[in-house]
Amino acid sequence: MTQPGAQAPLLLCLSHLRWDFVFQRPQHLLTRAARSYRVIFFEEPKRQPPAPDLPRLDRHRLPSGVEVVVPILPTGMDEAASDDAQRAMLDGLLAGQRPDVAWYYTPMSLGFTSHLQPLVTVYDCMDELSAFRGASPQLTLRERRLLRQADVVFTGGRSLYEAKLGLHPRVHLFTSGVDSAHFAQARTLRGAGAPEPADQAGLPHPRIGWFGVVDERMDLELLDAVAARRPDWSFVMIGPVVKIDPASCPRRPNIHWLGGRKMDELPAYLAGWDCGFMNFALNESTRFISPTKTPEYLAAGVPVVSTPIKDVVRSWGAEGLVGIATDADTAVAEIESAMARPREAWLPQADRLLSQGSWDSIWSSMHELLRQAAATKVAGDGSVSSRAVASPNHV
Repeated sequence: MTQPGAQAPLLLCLSHLRWDFVFQRPQHLLTRAARSYRVIFFEEPKRQPPAPDLPRLDRHRLPSGVEVVVPILPTGMDEAASDDAQRAMLDGLLAGQRPDVAWYYTPMSLGFTSHLQPLVTVYDCMDELSAFRGASPQLTLRERRLLRQADVVFTGGRSLYEAKLGLHPRVHLFTSGVDSAHFAQARTLRGAGAPEPADQAGLPHPRIGWFGVVDERMDLELLDAVAARRPDWSFVMIGPVVKIDPASCPRRPNIHWLGGRKMDELPAYLAGWDCGFMNFALNESTRFISPTKTPEYLAAGVPVVSTPIKDVVRSWGAEGLVGIATDADTAVAEIESAMARPREAWLPQADRLLSQGSWDSIWSSMHELLRQAAATKVAGDGSVSSRAVASPNHV
């Protein structure tokens, strides 16, 4: 597919997440946005020892057309100086072009973007960032500013939607979707008896798996307790460890920390799992989460057990598609029950629900809301370019 050229509407995304960290909501949506927009994905800064070439921007364009831009700043630069440096570099990057869409994942980016005056401002709120470990004390204040400026607000889960509903007149619920075809490869690989990844092939069954970021949202004590109760189970843990001391991860012969893997590699691992275990802690950082991995496990044909995260209970537990565990003993019982239940008994129901939440359909609905917001702005200001409301190349 031909990617939009320089004259395509410009979508500037301001993100606290790195593109190459974990492939999740921003990557799914903006890869699709790049079919219609020139997309710049502006990451939070990386820090390096002071050098003559700092500050600078590292830039690279992906095959999808998304341009990933990373500010490199010297260590020791304070927040005000960092904002000034990023503002100058961003202005140089844009070269006077006004963004048609400014798409925010973090309100902290307002510190260097509040002067841009985009045609449409989007706040895609996928987490309650103020509840995360290490959050800036300014984050709550800047979120209030962003909510005043935003033309539309998207939320990544029902609990977040309910929390933001009274704070903005145009809040839209878009729970994270699933690339069913990608994860369904695990079903095909399982049925074909395909070779497994080398670091998993030798692990005995049953295998209880996790993939995702390992941080303060994970209940490591629960994982340790469940693994202690069932030393005959193999716990396969895939994902980077961030914001917590790696030494806090429990070490047992049956817990296997494999590190991060690319999205393309996940189906091969999932094909060899007997159950997924989402051992989320119940704390402020998980109060509003709506885990994307829930439908991804199901699309892979892997039964799932989770701690009682509100959105998981309401969206999947109530449908009988995810087992809910409140402690180590119930987790063991729910995992045993999930593994004993024939896949044929629940897969058709799971597939019906999964078909309603594709990333393509989510982006299509979001894109329509963007075009409506842009059309409203154009109608109110005849000097504004109508480029941003042109028919999309693909939605």
